Amino acid sequence: MHSQFESREVSRIIDQALIYQCACPAQVCSTLIGLRDLHAYQQECLEATENDRRVHEAIARAAEQAHTIMEQCLRDVLVIEGWDLQTLSMPDALRKKPAKEGI
Repeated sequence: MHSQFESREVSRIIDQALIYQCACPAQVCSTLIGLRDLHAYQQECLEATENDRRVHEAIARAAEQAHTIMEQCLRDVLVIEGWDLQTLSMPDALRKKPAKEGI
């Protein structure tokens, strides 16, 4: 499966987002990790019966499509929030953002 963001980059975004309580990028990253895991699992199951193979191919295909959409969403969110796309560093303005009540 093609990825715009490597796993280590996704983890870096999650780490920064959680430290500074900016949950939205972390939620998108967690979804990407889940879709990657789902896709990998489906690829491992392709050796089963013909019907099973078709089921796993359908799920893998949908996971790839969802992954592409969510990676673009992550890129859009990072641009909107002003993240440095080269280093994947959170902007200072978000680091100083006050914590939300109830979190």
